[in-house]
Amino acid sequence: MQRKVHFIVGPTGIGKTFLSKLIAEKADVEIVSADSRQIYRYMDIGTAKPEAEFRKQVPHHFIDICDPDDYYSAGMFGKEARSSIDQIFKKGKIPLVVGGSGFYIKALVDGIFELDAKDETVRQQLEEQLKNEGLPKLYKELQSVDPEYAAKISLNDRQRILRSLEVFRITGKPFSYFHQQKPEPAAFKPVFWGLTMERQALYQRINQRVDEMLSLGLVDEVKMILEKGYSPKLNSLNTVGYKEVIAYLQNQLTFAEMVEQIKRNSRRYAKRQLTWFRADERIQWFNVEKIDDFKSLKQKIIRIIKLTD
Repeated sequence: MQRKVHFIVGPTGIGKTFLSKLIAEKADVEIVSADSRQIYRYMDIGTAKPEAEFRKQVPHHFIDICDPDDYYSAGMFGKEARSSIDQIFKKGKIPLVVGGSGFYIKALVDGIFELDAKDETVRQQLEEQLKNEGLPKLYKELQSVDPEYAAKISLNDRQRILRSLEVFRITGKPFSYFHQQKPEPAAFKPVFWGLTMERQALYQRINQRVDEMLSLGLVDEVKMILEKGYSPKLNSLNTVGYKEVIAYLQNQLTFAEMVEQIKRNSRRYAKRQLTWFRADERIQWFNVEKIDDFKSLKQKIIRIIKLTD
């Protein structure tokens, strides 16, 4: 019989980690984090990582696996997370995937084609070219050799621009060519549990969480990362909560402007996440306005887990 893997998905700030805690109290789970920012070390407060105590009690995978300047992709996550899920099953435990990074979840469940071609010399040449000529020149080169892929990404997406040019220089074929290859779906059957709530209630939760992150020391966290020598232009830091603090530290924003921009951009990100997940008809949606809603959903999930696993 095909194994089932349960997924808790939904927008930022809605309570996915809270629900995973409730489930972990009643089922022998190991959590596979599907969050494209929690993979990075040092980025704790701004990515709302599960607290250390919970991670001690319940094994978590794919948290703190990279430094902020390491290359990591959805394709790598898809392959590695499938392997981790197999290992969790072999231990007789239940894998529970928790996260809001839609492309990571797609790579894990449906597969995406990702080329393994890497060449350190080519990468160093590109880094040198970036340093001497700037990112706009590299983006223009990408537009020339692979206009299809260039049109899909931002002209400021340093990581993807370098990666796609690296692949082209190694293989002689555009990155978009490899994206057209047929992906391989996972061997398990996904069971999706989507969390939702009334839009204004979600936005209020997000605003409150931003205030909490700031009170916990988000600004100091970003200072610490920069003091370690990491470039403020890194792709990992060009994300909500970090880019705004960096702008504040560089005197481009006042403190009040920084706070408002983090809240606004977090709300916009949540809206994009909901749009992504709403397009997947496999997801069952559950309203989680109150604590009792979470408890009721927890009982439902536990019942299904025990019946099928």
